[in-house]
Amino acid sequence: MLGVIANVITVIIGSILGLRFQRGIPNHVSKAVMTGLGVCTLYIGISGSLNGENTLILIVSIVLGAVTGTLIDIDGLINKLAKLVEVKLKREGKGNSIAEGLVSSTLLFCVGSMTVTGSIQAGLTGDNSILFTKAMLDMVSAMMLASSLGIGVLFSAFAVFIIQGGLVLLSGFIAPFMSTGAVNEMTCAGSVLIIMIGTNLMGITNIKVADYLPAIVFAPVFYNILNIFEII
Repeated sequence: MLGVIANVITVIIGSILGLRFQRGIPNHVSKAVMTGLGVCTLYIGISGSLNGENTLILIVSIVLGAVTGTLIDIDGLINKLAKLVEVKLKREGKGNSIAEGLVSSTLLFCVGSMTVTGSIQAGLTGDNSILFTKAMLDMVSAMMLASSLGIGVLFSAFAVFIIQGGLVLLSGFIAPFMSTGAVNEMTCAGSVLIIMIGTNLMGITNIKVADYLPAIVFAPVFYNILNIFEII
């Protein structure tokens, strides 16, 4: 768990630094930074989506993910929780919502091959090298995101701990199901969600990205099902 803890600490440090920078940034500069972050996020999403090798898996995962997430109302649940936190912090109506920063940063930090392979490697062999590298990258990303999206990015450290820590603890069980192909399809589906975040940051769309989160789970599941029946 050493790599996970290091990752959590770097996200917290980066977020705190970003929040301090945020105080001195004029509104028009903040908007320009948001647009720039949106473009960079689009690039990250598009790059990751190219890992996928089966368009059918992506389509089915996104559709079923959207249906499941919307029925559960994941976005609504996250926003209700965020509103409670905002009230406690007396931040109602000020700046970006905690939910936006939380969901956006959590996806950026936790979707990708480094998260899965790094966590499984740490759990099975004790080698935290991938997670240490990811931790340094996430610190820079957290600083940039927090300067524009606010304190919600800081709370994503808890999500990083839960998701990556869970993968480390369950590595022995999930490793057989997370082949390179399965990880690639999961990364592809997650990267499409990151593209949605990018268009949201740029003000082009207002997509409830959280409602699509189940797609990340469906993608490797469908890959393994098709692989078992030798369809792919």
